[in-house]
Amino acid sequence: MRRRTGIAAFLTVLSAAAVLAGTAAAGASATPATSHGRPVYQDHLLVPGDLLVSESYYVNDPDIVAGQTILPPGCTSGCGTAIANGNYPYVFNNDSVDGSFGVTSPLYLREITPFGQTQDVIPVPSSELSTSFSSKSEGALNLSTDGKYVTFIGYVAPPDVADVSNANTPGVIDPTNPVPGAYYRAVARLSADGRFTFTETNAYSGNNGRAAIEADVDGTYYIYTAGNAGNGSNPQPEGIVLGAGAQISTPSDLPEPQQDPGQPTPAGSFSVTELGDKADKVGKDDNFRGLTIYDNVLYYTKGSGSNGVNTVYFLDTTGTACPDGVGLPAPGATLPTTSIASTYTAASGLASNMCVLKGFPTALAKDATDASDYPFGIWFANPTTLYVADEGSGDNTYANGTYTADAASTTAGLQKWVFNASAGEWQLAYTLQDGLNLGTPYTVPGYPTGINPVTGLPWAPATDGLRNLTGRVNPNGTVTIWAVTSTVSGGGDQGADPNKLVSITDRLDATTLPANESFQTVIPARYDQVVRGVSFTPGTTSGGR
Repeated sequence: MRRRTGIAAFLTVLSAAAVLAGTAAAGASATPATSHGRPVYQDHLLVPGDLLVSESYYVNDPDIVAGQTILPPGCTSGCGTAIANGNYPYVFNNDSVDGSFGVTSPLYLREITPFGQTQDVIPVPSSELSTSFSSKSEGALNLSTDGKYVTFIGYVAPPDVADVSNANTPGVIDPTNPVPGAYYRAVARLSADGRFTFTETNAYSGNNGRAAIEADVDGTYYIYTAGNAGNGSNPQPEGIVLGAGAQISTPSDLPEPQQDPGQPTPAGSFSVTELGDKADKVGKDDNFRGLTIYDNVLYYTKGSGSNGVNTVYFLDTTGTACPDGVGLPAPGATLPTTSIASTYTAASGLASNMCVLKGFPTALAKDATDASDYPFGIWFANPTTLYVADEGSGDNTYANGTYTADAASTTAGLQKWVFNASAGEWQLAYTLQDGLNLGTPYTVPGYPTGINPVTGLPWAPATDGLRNLTGRVNPNGTVTIWAVTSTVSGGGDQGADPNKLVSITDRLDATTLPANESFQTVIPARYDQVVRGVSFTPGTTSGGR
């Protein structure tokens, strides 16, 4: 099963056509400026139909010194000492002595064509928001439902700070968390005029927010986010449980220093007791990864951790859609506009108002194997066709030049689910894998070769599956999907592996695996850059419309 620790550098793809067309003056700079040694083009008019990519590069951290630096920073008991300096990728061997290890890094928004050609690069102000190497789970970008805003989530911390991803938030302190620091999480919003605003939150203390999406509900904007909370012992404090999973907030127009976030405001929760199973760790059933909005319904995925169920969920605002924990959204359902924090009890956590989407798995995550589902990104092509990115199990067993479990997987890749009206449920049609070369190591220029002495496995990464994705319905009855690859390797943290952005075109009406459909590389794996998430929508709404 996949090991999920740390924080990610990431690269996310998002449609620039509907969101940011006209946000900058025409005319790209002939000679780009640079930031952290990377080209930054300025004053470029975003082109409709292009992709907007968020990305981060690892910046070598001189403050991490092998044999000297104590990890986690500020640790007072159970501490470790760094075994590697702050140079990429060797620095992530420190994960062996610090299970919370990660290093914050700056963010950029890169405009590319659908074929990967760079058009422009916009720095996200690192004084306001950073991301961090090396989690595989964060980095999604989403369009608001009206197409006016781009949203994503990160950390209110400067670059080159260790272990921020597993630190507490200032308003939710877990004294059992081995990482003593405290940093707000924040949702970044990029408007059509190119203006950034940031909304801080105390949610996701001890862990990370993964995705954010904004929606206009009767004239008021709401931010919906997905993520995980908690890095301490059980039972978890109230604020950790309140700050996990599905959150709701409203955008702030105040500068970050003037904001004073209150306690987390959960919008939804799920418990395996809805399925008749015995309760597990309170709050950890809500360890969500991907999210989208389609037809006024919030959908989430869970694909990691030993609690809960790794599957696809929806949030039920009617209270009638799933009396037994499994169901379909009720016609005419609306998006949530209030928190369910008042339903919290120490014994059982939050009231359950989420459901497993009927037809998707209901097996407990604690029983997961390499053959189980590990859903991540989700994209609706239409009301009866849903594409699910499965990232694979993360098993890096290696033999005879191959990561064997990944090469043998039949579930990892791009799953196509079709709604069967007569059966009243979603059914898996097929899984697209050709061209991903699952389990086959690839070479990245400048990246180490041979065996990592700390793990005893090859440095070379291989594709394990897919994470975030987005798509476009084409006039000829096909869809084109862009997706981010997941990896396995013998690196100190697989989240730091250079990975890829790929695309594939599929017949929308196909219910059996078509011949000659194969993934193509849009952005190849690059040294010290890691692709993390993708949200691409043609037009002005998310979810394929």
